[in-house]
Amino acid sequence: MKKLLPFLLSLSLLMLGACSLQPPEWAKPSQETDIEDIKIGLSVSTLNNPFFVSMKDGVEAEAKDKGMDVVVVDAQNDAAKQISDVEDLIQQGVDVLLINPTDSAAISTAVQSANSLGIPVVTLDRSAEKGEVATLVSSDNEKGGEMAGEFLVDQLGEGAKVAELEGVPGASATRERGKGFHNIADEKLDVVAKQTANFDRTEGLNTMENLLQGNPDIEAVFAHNDEMALGALQAIQSSGKDILVVGFDGNEDAINSIQDGKLSATVAQQPEEIGSLAVQAGVDVLKGNEVDETIPVPLKLVSEETK
Repeated sequence: MKKLLPFLLSLSLLMLGACSLQPPEWAKPSQETDIEDIKIGLSVSTLNNPFFVSMKDGVEAEAKDKGMDVVVVDAQNDAAKQISDVEDLIQQGVDVLLINPTDSAAISTAVQSANSLGIPVVTLDRSAEKGEVATLVSSDNEKGGEMAGEFLVDQLGEGAKVAELEGVPGASATRERGKGFHNIADEKLDVVAKQTANFDRTEGLNTMENLLQGNPDIEAVFAHNDEMALGALQAIQSSGKDILVVGFDGNEDAINSIQDGKLSATVAQQPEEIGSLAVQAGVDVLKGNEVDETIPVPLKLVSEETK
């Protein structure tokens, strides 16, 4: 009996450990498909960027129209915080997760956590490298990069010396916009410098100042988003140089700058439409309807000639 007791204790602990791996009932997604009962969790990479604020607004407007609740969390461009935020949304018992990843690789663990509980995941603007995602609602970032490159060739001709301000390393949008740009630039332009400015206006300003010192003959800049483009524009204006600047997103400040004859162009997205379509996709998945692997949202190049 003395030998049997330790064995029984070990077996009990093992069984308790196995039970603890199961999610609590309140954290499991609801099996109800009534729209009014759906609770959406939205994790945004940063709300310190007008583009993502508009995307959030699109989610909230569509959810409100359908009578659904939305819980929004802001990762503040911190991949570790975003993982923690998503885990918290899961604990709150959301029925579907809408995630705009800060880092496409890092977010994979959070996506997999949701997968293990059967909570559908929809990504917005940027993809997740691993885990099961029902759909990605996004502009064609690679095509947008090509549009920017083609605009610069049209304006300056082949062989023009250009610089590139890259977005957050690890973000799929950074890779895709850069790839599209280089599809054109590697054949028709001379990219003399490229450096990350993390999709941030202040970093765009500082980085551009440094690039101008090392490359005084730059003729144009392609920035992976409007915030960096507007920061770069400030640095260029302070230098007194005449350099074309193309951004990406089409946010209000960028459009106003184009209208004022300052920013050269932007590849305009529709962030509110991205948010709205993501909600619709989440509802479709919960109802068992098939959704496409990607849901594209059209782009438009806006310049002084096309505004």
